[in-house]
Amino acid sequence: MLSHLPESRDEFVGRHHELAAVAQALRQHRLVTLTGGGGVGKSRLALRAAEQVLREGSRGVAWADLWPLSNPRLLVATVADALDFADHSSTVPVDALCAWLVDKDVVLVLDSCEHLTEACRSLLDRLLGECPGLTVLATSREPLGVQGEHRAVVDPLPTATDAVELFRHRAAGSGPGGPWDPATTARLCEWLEGVPLALELVAGQLAHRTLDEVAHDLRSRLDITAPERTSGPPRHRALRTTIGWSHELCEPAERLLWARLSVFRGAVDADTVRAVCAGGALHEKDVEPALTGLERGSVVSRIGDRFRMLDTVREYGLMWLDELGETESLSERHARHFLERGHEAREGWLGPAQIDGYRWVAAAHADLCAALDHFLSTSPGRALDLSGRLALFWTCCGRLREATAYLEESLTLSEEQGPVRTRALWALGVARVLSGEHVAAQRLALACERQAVHQEDPEGVLHAAYLLGLVHLLRGGPMAARFVVDGALESAGGEPFGSAGRVLCRLVRVFALTAQGLREAARREAGELRADCVARGEWWTRSYADYQLALISLFEDRAGEAAGHARSMLDGKRRIGDSFGIALGLDLLASALAAQGAGEPAVAAYAAGENYWDAVGHPQRGTPELGPVRRQYESTARSLLGDDGYDRALHRSVLRDPESVLRELLDSSPPGS
Repeated sequence: MLSHLPESRDEFVGRHHELAAVAQALRQHRLVTLTGGGGVGKSRLALRAAEQVLREGSRGVAWADLWPLSNPRLLVATVADALDFADHSSTVPVDALCAWLVDKDVVLVLDSCEHLTEACRSLLDRLLGECPGLTVLATSREPLGVQGEHRAVVDPLPTATDAVELFRHRAAGSGPGGPWDPATTARLCEWLEGVPLALELVAGQLAHRTLDEVAHDLRSRLDITAPERTSGPPRHRALRTTIGWSHELCEPAERLLWARLSVFRGAVDADTVRAVCAGGALHEKDVEPALTGLERGSVVSRIGDRFRMLDTVREYGLMWLDELGETESLSERHARHFLERGHEAREGWLGPAQIDGYRWVAAAHADLCAALDHFLSTSPGRALDLSGRLALFWTCCGRLREATAYLEESLTLSEEQGPVRTRALWALGVARVLSGEHVAAQRLALACERQAVHQEDPEGVLHAAYLLGLVHLLRGGPMAARFVVDGALESAGGEPFGSAGRVLCRLVRVFALTAQGLREAARREAGELRADCVARGEWWTRSYADYQLALISLFEDRAGEAAGHARSMLDGKRRIGDSFGIALGLDLLASALAAQGAGEPAVAAYAAGENYWDAVGHPQRGTPELGPVRRQYESTARSLLGDDGYDRALHRSVLRDPESVLRELLDSSPPGS
């Protein structure tokens, strides 16, 4: 069952009646939109309502943060990612998402829809019209305008009760201070009109100022800010004034960092902040103290070792960034940093930095998309470079749609030639083959090969051979696959683990040997490849070497060895976040468990595998030789349990969270061990 929610950082205060009303609305309506101004507490109320749905245990819950999105074309992919749908299909993205959601019972939370209203309206019209089990809880500053939408207005907290309680909670965490004078606290909450973000920003000032000082300064500021000079509801004055007042109270370095931090779309670590934001008047040594000051003042929040700015506060920072005349330069610096980090991740793909690379790419997704958008408008050649370097990370981890869209647009807009273009053609081919578009993938492989040969790029030739060999394998032509990669490896020469292209071609060769029935050679070469990967801390190729060793072991009736290799494969794929590879590995583990006589665990693995296959948007895949193995041992599991027992076990397992089943299967010891 889906249960992806952000970490709740602070204690939830008040809003008991609102929470009950939202819960009731979610039972009666399929689209509930929480509306209200920035900082009023819509997201926090939505999060608590979603947590309540999850505790009830009858429905899955998914959370999609929309505030980092600068481009509406990323909306469907973001929602799919929130729902754990790693779309590998070749259909239109929204069609694939609807087909996958059609039988799901899920509450989807879309947080911060206001800047994507039209795109959200269009998407929800489709999803709600075609997916009867879907309920949507949205937050937005205005209604979305979808038919059947139930609007719930989120007002500020009652100033005499909940606002005071929230302020006390946040003030207690800001510094020693206290005890807080009740009368002054009550007046301050009334001045701030119960707006939660305003209360938290003011509480953040109590780390180094007294309550009386804060109250006096803020009251003076509010008195000289006339309500008629601001647009929107009068209560917005409290938030705007408080943000501006908090900004004035910051040290100069903190104000400059506030403006520059607004360039980020996602949560970032301190090293990234230093790399992008230091320079000019903000010395590198001043970044960390300034960041600490902004955190203390509730301008940024810390999540683990990463920092995030609320979108309302970020808007204020963007305004000042523009006033400083730094919008373009910071966008360029931001994009250049993520391009450099993309280079580092790709260069480290073949060694111990590989896992860190996958995790970094996943965490930096919103900022990588922002960098690509910047380059597409300013320097398409660099967009081509970055999108090509992200391919080995994005294509196997549920980002096929983003990879395809950025690669296609970059290839169209850029005239860049050489290895950069070859790599992008190859990356697009990989995305196509993983979507089941073998003809298009073959065409791209041949284009990649021509480009690499013309540019005298041996690594490009190896990558093209890998892609073409993969297409041959999936179309049932192992002899052709082996011919292609053997020729490329012989021409390239060098160390067997000397480059990513050599390793990829060696992997295709192992697959081809297995498919040709040359098991002894396949087992030997798969073992050698796996040993090379283990020695160098590489996981992606190692996982597929384990896949082949498990398959060969099954062919040779060594079920215990097969189960061990299948578990090893699954461990690697889980580290990377490769849903496609996990689906393959679960099928293999299920077959190995059935061969060992472990009927119930085998069915659990088959059922979890079905869920993972479902989540990549197409029926079970793999090289052609896997199909007969899957069918043979599925029949074995049925014979072990009987038809009724098999069906009951399958029904129980299909309804379970596949990630929980996967953890159990990996943690359990093989039978007989």
